[in-house]
Amino acid sequence: MPDLATPLIAWYGSNARDLPWRRPGFGAWGTLVSEFMLQQTPVSRVIPHLDAWLSRWPTPAALAADPPAEAVRQWANLGYPRRALWLHRAAVEIRDRHDGVVPREVDELLALTGIGDYTARAVAVFAYGDRHPVVDTNTRRVLARAVEGRSQPGPPAKTDLARMAALLPPVDEEAAILNAATMELGAVICTARTPRCDACPISDRCAWRAAGCPDTGDARRKQARYEGSDRQARGAVLRMLRHADAHAVRLDEVIADWPDARQRDRAIDSLVADGLAEAVEGTLRLPV
Repeated sequence: MPDLATPLIAWYGSNARDLPWRRPGFGAWGTLVSEFMLQQTPVSRVIPHLDAWLSRWPTPAALAADPPAEAVRQWANLGYPRRALWLHRAAVEIRDRHDGVVPREVDELLALTGIGDYTARAVAVFAYGDRHPVVDTNTRRVLARAVEGRSQPGPPAKTDLARMAALLPPVDEEAAILNAATMELGAVICTARTPRCDACPISDRCAWRAAGCPDTGDARRKQARYEGSDRQARGAVLRMLRHADAHAVRLDEVIADWPDARQRDRAIDSLVADGLAEAVEGTLRLPV
């Protein structure tokens, strides 16, 4: 396997974006919150929400002390609002199980609500500096091209962690930088649609480029259309509940003008099932 670590680490040192979670002293709680927010949400949208969130709740205990409705309300338009509910539950668990300190061990992080392989390792590596492979969508694309010679990665698999682990330098600090550098390369250079191979620091050792950049197919699951979807209806219901402050809204008044009554009812039912809303005596409200 070619040495990708040396050129990637050097490139990252000169080209890494200045992002809040990369600054010294950002802390494990900030890292955890940022990783929750960054799931399927662009960096540009996350930063202002992250700043507001950490100003309001600078510790897990601070968030845990407020009702989950406040977390859902503060989440605003970030999308996939179950993340707000999961983050609130994780904060409660951190307060109650770990004395308010975000745990360091991957197994303990995985035991928290809403945390999977990626987020657990991201916190352990980027907040605590431990040596683990961290694999997100951008990392998987870089590995697919540079190592496997494919234009796009296949579905996520446990083998992704092994592939990334094989590239990590033995020194913890350098391993953490390589994880971040690989993600950064996929985000800004080795992008899904228009990779900038001329600006890539590992283009001379990339298996896909050496093969002539062939189109090897794309097995990624396509994002369903948002306009007219149940997701859009769910978002409209939550938006109404957030703007209602602490008040409940009569069920017959919840997005009463929605063009598809059945879809409206499905949205309400699914939000209640997910714990994002509560139906009480003919009204709907955010979870208490």
